[in-house]
Amino acid sequence: MSRRGRWLLSAAAVPLLVWAAVSLAVGDPDYALKALGALGGDTPAKAADDGMGKPGGSSWGASGEKVPLPTAPHVAGIPWLQELVNQAPEGGVLKLAAGTYSGPVVLNKPLTIEGDGKVIIDGGGKGTVFVIDTSDAVLRGVQLTNSGSSHDSDDACLNVRGDRNVVDRIRITDCLFGIDLKQSNDNKITSNYIRSKPFDLGVRGDGVRLWYSKNNLLEGNEIEDSRDMVAWYSDHNTFRNNVGRRSRYSIHFMFAHENTVEGNRFYDNAVGVYLMYTNGAYIRNNTISHATGATGMAVGLKEASNTVIEGNEILYCSTGIGTDLSPFEPDSKTEVRKNRFAYNGIAVSFVSDREGSIFESNVFEGNLADVAVAGGGGAAHNRWHGNHWDAYQGFDRNHDGIGDTPYEDYAYADRLWMEIPFALFFKSAPMMESLDFLERLAPFSDPVLMVRDEAPVFKNPRRNAK
Repeated sequence: MSRRGRWLLSAAAVPLLVWAAVSLAVGDPDYALKALGALGGDTPAKAADDGMGKPGGSSWGASGEKVPLPTAPHVAGIPWLQELVNQAPEGGVLKLAAGTYSGPVVLNKPLTIEGDGKVIIDGGGKGTVFVIDTSDAVLRGVQLTNSGSSHDSDDACLNVRGDRNVVDRIRITDCLFGIDLKQSNDNKITSNYIRSKPFDLGVRGDGVRLWYSKNNLLEGNEIEDSRDMVAWYSDHNTFRNNVGRRSRYSIHFMFAHENTVEGNRFYDNAVGVYLMYTNGAYIRNNTISHATGATGMAVGLKEASNTVIEGNEILYCSTGIGTDLSPFEPDSKTEVRKNRFAYNGIAVSFVSDREGSIFESNVFEGNLADVAVAGGGGAAHNRWHGNHWDAYQGFDRNHDGIGDTPYEDYAYADRLWMEIPFALFFKSAPMMESLDFLERLAPFSDPVLMVRDEAPVFKNPRRNAK
């Protein structure tokens, strides 16, 4: 749009926008990515020195750490589980009688501990409740509760510091951090319930945290009211059939490659899945909904390469997919296939007009905007093919299921809110509709082509399948 056109449209909308600026704080996709730390230059940023650095230093997760055996229980008057663990033979099975036991506990030998869902291990509000400092151990059917509240010492319910361990059917409550894996590979974290301490969102601990940990399976876990589930420098992990609610990041990957996220359900979180500086992530068959607020986003990509996003339901989010400098590596792709984007603010948001994304066989319905590009420009140079668009106004006279003419989405006056975010509140108001009509009837300048789909699917395949 020309400078004159923008000025005229902006002037026409001033009475509405002044009121909106006072009473509303509607976010835009550019702001959302900034708030999530997702904007940057063409060079990947270095990891922050906040305790998440590489092994070998004094930071959180430094290699060579030895976990000392505790010398006293944190809760008096009840059995101390560490004494029973010390007496159990290596490779044996310790079946606990129902009741409450005191922590802390350090398991430093291969051992199976069974609680049958009737055992509580109480950390007494100090430090970490339970540490698996070995490989080939099993912890099953116990409740871990009441860790300390220090972020400096990363107080958690369960630390895992070994390989091929099984953590199954554990109930974690009132702990700052939930399950913390450090340089631990080939573990199975399955069917656990995790809930942080009842703090404000920013000062809770992470429900699950992986750091330099590979080939782990996290399946069937339920995580709610925590901060994040994070995987830093951790490759080839699988997150399957988990449920996440009322947290910040459902899963946040950083410098983590070839991870799989499938079959999960993430509700009422600030962000669903966020990929930063990754290569080769697979996000498929998940349901991500109600990621609302100015920074709400179902899937975010920051300098991520070779990402596959397939078969997901993305519903009622401020932004469905937000992409910034992705794909990043030369000749890499972002493949978005067979997803449903429904009732979102913006289905797909680009921070720049970067090429390399492929959108095929997706369904776009009921979104305020299907595609947006921050700072102007369009996204037509990416590949759009075989998608269903509820805004398509063509015909299918030969009944082959494909629209007779391409679907083209142009940016008219209804995109004024992309440059003036407060206008989003009035997107469907009569004044904005009138501006849009006038712009289409007698445009001030050539409109911007946002999307061109040569083979739009005429009918919604989801509805036809019913």
